[in-house]
Amino acid sequence: MTDPTQDRRFLQDPYPTYAAMRSACPVQQVPTGSSGHSSYLITGYAEAREALGDARLSKDTAAFFAGKGSRRLHPAVAHNMLASDPPQHTRLRKLVTKAFTTGAVAELRPFIARVTDELLDQWPFDERFDFVAGLAVPLPVIVICELLGVPESDRPDVQRWSGELFAAGKPDVIDAASHSMADYMTGLIAAKRLHPGGSLLDRLISARDGDDHLSEEELVSLAVLLLVAGHETTTNFLGNAALALLQRPTELDHLRKNPDDIPAVLDELLRFDSPVSTATFRFTTEAVTLGGTDIPAGVPVLVALGAANRDPERFPSPDLLDLDRDATAHLSFGHGIHRCVGAPLAKAEAEIALRAVLIRFPGIRLAAPPDRLDWRRTRLVRGLASLPVLA
Repeated sequence: MTDPTQDRRFLQDPYPTYAAMRSACPVQQVPTGSSGHSSYLITGYAEAREALGDARLSKDTAAFFAGKGSRRLHPAVAHNMLASDPPQHTRLRKLVTKAFTTGAVAELRPFIARVTDELLDQWPFDERFDFVAGLAVPLPVIVICELLGVPESDRPDVQRWSGELFAAGKPDVIDAASHSMADYMTGLIAAKRLHPGGSLLDRLISARDGDDHLSEEELVSLAVLLLVAGHETTTNFLGNAALALLQRPTELDHLRKNPDDIPAVLDELLRFDSPVSTATFRFTTEAVTLGGTDIPAGVPVLVALGAANRDPERFPSPDLLDLDRDATAHLSFGHGIHRCVGAPLAKAEAEIALRAVLIRFPGIRLAAPPDRLDWRRTRLVRGLASLPVLA
């Protein structure tokens, strides 16, 4: 399998390739970049779910890459909660969960609705415009920045750095963005210590579990992780969901007439075109057998969440968007101890945004052929660079 970020046909529709690979073997050895090294790619649902919950697959990227190159990612980006194993991960997640509650998401709903309406107020009628730039990008950025307490004037920089962290094939750009983001969050944390408020970041600063609390490095790391993960995937979720519906007039019309059904179909939209194509980095700490394939110790394992969500063994007729399907077992938010802590927030934003669009713009339609759409050139996330529409 060649580098998928260089194949426009794969970016447009990776699922036939994944299906062919899964049919041959749900766990395969694949080349990794141009280094001559290889990884193991998982495309089957059962194997993916097993891998995501297998403690023998470590997420400690610092341990794996120690002494293996000249990457200069800021430690706050390279060594975050997502890139750690128990007991460190358990400790960090427990402290984060104390601050990142479902109650906080519920309290944000009026703010999400207000921001959505303000963004939709700027949409033109009967003119071509970009759904991604006009809603899918700004809404999650504004929401997560509001939640963390990032001042409005700083949000364009934060959005730019976050996007650069996913610049496939541009390690210097990624490394520079990691330092810019971490330096900014270090300064913001210092400012909040001097002038405390009620944001999630303030709550993380004061979060304790007995005598345990977050160190300065851990605070910066968690803030960067929540900021990036808190909007990148939601942006892709909104764009992918909109495209799936706009290509299917019957389903779109049903939701237009029955907007109260939107919460119930979000899992199927997530399953159908996952906003995270490949789960974040894992490697084997010992020899592992998955899907009948023997994987040696010390090699990367790539879990293709998008492929697993299209496995016909778990989801019959997987290439069909079925709004009546029970898709709650999808893996788009991961599985196990690393399952996305921000899943409720992502679903709340998608529900509110899609409902508002369908109510305010009932005639919304694609303004470009689907096969001409531009997809982001990264293997980690799957999302549209733009989505031209008419309303």
